[in-house]
Amino acid sequence: MSFTEADVQAALKQLVDPNTKKDFVGGKSVKNIKISGSDVSLDIQLGYPAKSVWNEIRAMVENHLRGSLPGAGRIAANVTSKVIPHAVQRGVKMVDGVKNIIAVASGKGGVGKSTTAVNLALALAAEGARVGMLDADIYGPSQPTMLGIGGQPDSTDGKLLEPMQGHGLQAMSIGFLIESNEVPMMWRGPMVTQALDQLLRQTRWDSLDYLVVDLPPGTGDIQLTLAQKVPVTGAVIVTTPQDIALVDARKGLKMFEKVDIKLLGIVENMCTHICSKCGHEEHIFGAGGGEKMCADYGAELLGSLPLDIRIREQADSGNPTVVADPDGAVANAYRQIARRVAVKIAEMAQDHSAVFPKIVVQNT
Repeated sequence: MSFTEADVQAALKQLVDPNTKKDFVGGKSVKNIKISGSDVSLDIQLGYPAKSVWNEIRAMVENHLRGSLPGAGRIAANVTSKVIPHAVQRGVKMVDGVKNIIAVASGKGGVGKSTTAVNLALALAAEGARVGMLDADIYGPSQPTMLGIGGQPDSTDGKLLEPMQGHGLQAMSIGFLIESNEVPMMWRGPMVTQALDQLLRQTRWDSLDYLVVDLPPGTGDIQLTLAQKVPVTGAVIVTTPQDIALVDARKGLKMFEKVDIKLLGIVENMCTHICSKCGHEEHIFGAGGGEKMCADYGAELLGSLPLDIRIREQADSGNPTVVADPDGAVANAYRQIARRVAVKIAEMAQDHSAVFPKIVVQNT
């Protein structure tokens, strides 16, 4: 029994991508369908990095087609990912070598924002993306310690800094440029803003799919100015279930609304504590706060993470959880959050600025 490309398309319209919740045809993932006799080959190109589930998706597609195409012979699906640039707030210049920027913010300090940011970046890299980490917390840079990176960046041309490397990430931080982490950065707002702009635009980022920016905590003048100068594809807010943290997280959400930055979702950190001695689980910072905030503002709860001493120990040692214990439950939670962030970015409007030609007016 013969079948056509249209039959293959029709069959794949009935198969839903478990990550996007859309069928593969509607999600524009199906490419290069080829039929040779009773054999079928095709490409499934995902718009988000998902290296850990490529084989799962390949098997799902092949099994579905075998059951949907009577008389089919050999069926081969090749699954890959391709990340493209997406639109940012209007009037902000894009950064060379960077497709998408993810801002990680918190309304207040102490909620695990920097730890979440570095594990998010490492999880995206583990899924096959090219990822960078920009430590924008000028007053309290922590990414050099968390990534286990020492020394100072080089400059091959005297103009641009070469990013430092740690666990497969390209990284830049004011912490690489000062003599000691014990030296306080006693700068006023304009100096901080200028420093961040230089770190962002005077670093030679190398073909990044995502640049994760670890913003300073708070929602003051500095944060607002940074949000207006950095071309952000989307933002992630980190909070704890504690009432006072949620109050400040709501302010962060409103800040991104005001500067026309899309909110990708909220990560609820330190949601439960499991005693390492007896195994008792307790909601020491409260329960359900993140879910309620998401319901109030129509945001998505990207994931919840436990209060676990190992997360702190691993980050402090320069080996964050995603690389220290890649097969553990917490690393898996970070990967699920990262995949959801990437899927939400993939569903956003594309950046078409590179498509339009530059018009140059000359006097003749």
